[in-house]
Amino acid sequence: MKLPAVAIATAFACGILLGYLSFTSSLLATPFWFRGLFLLSLFILLIGVEFVRRERLQAALASAVCAWILLGALAVRIADRPLPADHVLAFIQKGELELKTPLRWRGRLRDEPRRLPWGYAVDIDLAQVNYQGKALSTRGGMRLGYEPTIPAAALADFHAGDEVAFTAQARLPAVFRDDGAFDRRDYLAQQGIHLVAPLRAAELTERLKPAPKTLRVWIARSRAHLRMELDGMLAGAPDAAGVLRAMLLGDRSFVDREESKSFQATGTFHVLVIAGLHVSALAFFLHFAARALRLSRGLTSLFILALLIGYVAVVEVRPPVVRATLMAAVVVLGRAMFRRLDLLNSAGMAALVILLVRPLELFDASFQLSFLAMGCIGGLAAPWLENTIEPYARALRGWRDVTRDAANEPRPTQFRIDLRALDRWLASRLPGILGARAGGGLAALTAFGFRVWEIFVLSLVLQAGMLPMMAKQFHRITLSGPVANLVAVPITGILVPLGFLTLGAGLAYQRLGALLGVPLAWLTHLLMRMVLWLAHFSGWSYRIPGPPWWTVAWFFAALVALAVLLRLGKRQATRVALVCLALAAGVIASYPFAPRLTVGALEVTALDVGQGDSILVILPRGKTMLIDGGGAFAGFRGEENYAGPDPGEDAVSPYLWSRGIRRLDVVALTHAHHDHLGGLIAIVENFRVGSLWIGREVAAPAFARLEQLATERHIPIVHEASGASFDRDGVHGDVLWPHTAGKEPAGPPKNDDSLVLRLVYGKRAILLPGDAEKDAEQEIVAETPGDALRADVLKVGHHGSRNSTTPEFLARVHPSLALISSGADNPYGHPSPELLERLALAGVRILRTDQNGAIHVVTDGESLQVSCYVACLVAPRADASTGAQRADQEQKRQN
Repeated sequence: MKLPAVAIATAFACGILLGYLSFTSSLLATPFWFRGLFLLSLFILLIGVEFVRRERLQAALASAVCAWILLGALAVRIADRPLPADHVLAFIQKGELELKTPLRWRGRLRDEPRRLPWGYAVDIDLAQVNYQGKALSTRGGMRLGYEPTIPAAALADFHAGDEVAFTAQARLPAVFRDDGAFDRRDYLAQQGIHLVAPLRAAELTERLKPAPKTLRVWIARSRAHLRMELDGMLAGAPDAAGVLRAMLLGDRSFVDREESKSFQATGTFHVLVIAGLHVSALAFFLHFAARALRLSRGLTSLFILALLIGYVAVVEVRPPVVRATLMAAVVVLGRAMFRRLDLLNSAGMAALVILLVRPLELFDASFQLSFLAMGCIGGLAAPWLENTIEPYARALRGWRDVTRDAANEPRPTQFRIDLRALDRWLASRLPGILGARAGGGLAALTAFGFRVWEIFVLSLVLQAGMLPMMAKQFHRITLSGPVANLVAVPITGILVPLGFLTLGAGLAYQRLGALLGVPLAWLTHLLMRMVLWLAHFSGWSYRIPGPPWWTVAWFFAALVALAVLLRLGKRQATRVALVCLALAAGVIASYPFAPRLTVGALEVTALDVGQGDSILVILPRGKTMLIDGGGAFAGFRGEENYAGPDPGEDAVSPYLWSRGIRRLDVVALTHAHHDHLGGLIAIVENFRVGSLWIGREVAAPAFARLEQLATERHIPIVHEASGASFDRDGVHGDVLWPHTAGKEPAGPPKNDDSLVLRLVYGKRAILLPGDAEKDAEQEIVAETPGDALRADVLKVGHHGSRNSTTPEFLARVHPSLALISSGADNPYGHPSPELLERLALAGVRILRTDQNGAIHVVTDGESLQVSCYVACLVAPRADASTGAQRADQEQKRQN
């Protein structure tokens, strides 16, 4: 078989998938079946060896595939082990450790303190925690963030490997519990980070022991030194330094969010993620350097492998770099042994090694994208190029040498003959040196054209082949990728070796490093400007919901068929496969499917966006309204433009895509506080929006940016005020607040600016008051007659603060269900215990996004159905009349 490594890796991956099924997993949990299947797999392998000895290769292949499938299923069981009993998460899960108060921790610094845009952070391998007077030995990882107020000098004595003790209130990483939301907790766990904590003062950290002199410590300090050297050389171009930090050292902390979006929109984000392109560029440069030093083939291989391993260590052994380096190592070792390896076989060997060590890596999106890219290059691009330009590109080597014509195929040979004839014709027509060099220049220009076409084909194949994964994992379709990569890939191929050459020169002689830093910064700015220019063509990149599984299966079946048929040279069948592939790609890229909605019902979903608000309303005939988009607190990390998690991008958008929604008929902003407004920027960028509803005009940069973005995208801005109403799809809506809207003098945003909406469908009503507090509630109560304020469902105002949902307001609304949108560990103590008691006394059922995740309410106008992302485990509501009496009693007691 020509691709044995691919067959074995595929069989092992299928076994992992088999072992992940619930039935197989429960079966392998019993020692009898586990041992029995392990022995069976060894027996089948021995049978395969015997078949090989008898030269029955087909039977041997079948035996090997069966054995590797069984081994893959067993590997899942081995890898999916429970947490150790002394792991910090195990203590938390068992209730033996609570994180409600600051605790004294002890551990060892994993790396040097890392500078971030808002301060510093260190990763710590935990060893001990003092809890309730006891010292618990533990393990796990914690990311300790230093507040911006702590000076950098306070960290000068802390280095990688040091044993430290510190006092901090740790917590589990924040996670948005909505369908489709980005799981930040799992993302950090893959990096060995299980807890996060802020450090309020430098005095709370104590250095106990200096670091031992180990290779790991030396590498960590070298990595930090390289970061400092890069920042110093490019101090005058911090934007270029941020991009180069990502491209050379894998640190994307200083890549501006808008720059990152531009790279994503143009299909060039891969240049910011150290992977195959960077490793290939570095390996090629090292190969060129070894040839310049006239090293032997064996020494060249050792030289490249040693420096690539060093590079992996410097960039913190990141999985994409490890994968790319493994594939490069296979190729380098193959050359050292005078073996020419197929790219697919190299990728198969690398995948098998990784899955043997970490079987669950198969389910990682980065792993899937890496090997899908290699499969596209080896299975599609390479055969395509080999059947088109590669024979002609090889024919250009020594094209003047007639004796080498016989080594080429007929058509490339004729190409060489024609090129020599053209050379003679130009020499006879052009004067002197111009005629003598015209042929060489023409050949060089032709070779350059071949290389440009090769880059274009590679980029086109990669963009097309990864289309389903990009749509499913990142909800993005990019059409400009093949064009953008014509510039981005060559520049990256120069920047990576030039960057390391500059860093090395700077370490040896600072002025030389500064001199080389000038072209380095210029090239980086060229790349950034090209990407930014292409990103302005908004129609070339758009966001879509993830495709249905059957379209993905259709696409990959056609892709594999096309790759096989290309290798077999079946032209007619290849065309059929190509048409099937194009049709599948068209379906995925256009997403012609209707949203997944409850027809004939009013849906209201309070999304979990952490410390903020976001509510999705879907009317009975499919009209959609999003009220607020969540967002970080203004100044949560010292700045309004804090570049941390964006609920609009990480929670709200994925939830909408999980429902198949591409268009929002209305986006409404209740008021311009950042925990309601911040996520709407991403919403307006990611979705087609019919109109933007706002209440009062306010003086806030983020609010102005939202209005500007709406204007640029031709979205009508509607100013709503009390007295306005609408009727859509059988739902009647009233705007109860604010009094004024439009172009009145703008002041700072306030909670009482909130747009208050009441929706009525059939016999059911839902009240959505934003962050309206006591003063606004009193005026609403005074101005709203009779039962016009009553609602079955109340979204509690201002995240459940004590100043909202007053007893008088609660008595008038008389809800049976209260939804509270708040985040865990709210710094203001929301929801207030006083407010929770008030609701309980009124007999109101309480659901909270910090406990229940996203809360989904559906009504057909008669009944009311409630479901939650986590669980809706709350005590049943007391009798409604009793609840109203208790609310009246509570009001009298308050007064």
